[in-house]
Amino acid sequence: MKTVLITGANKSIGFETARQLLQQGYYVYLGSRDSQKGQQAVDQLKQEGFDNVEPITIDVDRLDSIKAAREALGQKVSVLDVLINNAGISGGFSQTAASADIGVFRQVFETNFFGAIETTQAFIDLLKASQEPRIVNVTSGLGSLTLHSDPNWKYYHVKHACYTSSKAALNAYTIVLAYELRDTPFKVNVVDPGYTATDFNHHSGPGTVPDAAARLVKAATLGPDGPTGQFFSDDNAPDTGISPW
Repeated sequence: MKTVLITGANKSIGFETARQLLQQGYYVYLGSRDSQKGQQAVDQLKQEGFDNVEPITIDVDRLDSIKAAREALGQKVSVLDVLINNAGISGGFSQTAASADIGVFRQVFETNFFGAIETTQAFIDLLKASQEPRIVNVTSGLGSLTLHSDPNWKYYHVKHACYTSSKAALNAYTIVLAYELRDTPFKVNVVDPGYTATDFNHHSGPGTVPDAAARLVKAATLGPDGPTGQFFSDDNAPDTGISPW
């Protein structure tokens, strides 16, 4: 049975991703910064009939929490097949490049960028033990520099300095990581779940949580011939599913 760790999975897209991977037979380690909320999420899934799920307390803003989560998981398994870096924050909208507080920049980068890196580095040894390791970094369509430079893009005027920059940085990290692991079984990709109605955006998005989660699941379950080092986005590229960087 394949194993997956999902950060920020006690609600919304992360929670639904856990549910869909359970439906596909994965053993899910449901990551949450709040242990009580993580247990409540697991209890809900168990009430739905899913037994192969456990909570893992992990706050990606804190290296000690990440290390503790790695130690806890390492006591349970010697192999991790999938890591989904889903935890993220917006920093509050809107944010201008000329006036956004540098503290907000640092906070958003701590979660969206550094947190994903530190989590990946902490669990990379367990992933390397897998025959088909997968890393899915959850990005945003707003992380595309190419599209942000195109006045004809539908979201051209949606520019949140802190959030956008953090996701563009995450994209760059993913490109480098995928390159470093190119001659291994790893598949390392970023996925834009789309503009989805969640509390992240006050439920303003037109997309649904199940559809968003399905995009993450697709990247998490890629076969050996699947792509690596790609920016998946059905929202930005409905024809090909591959967004420009």
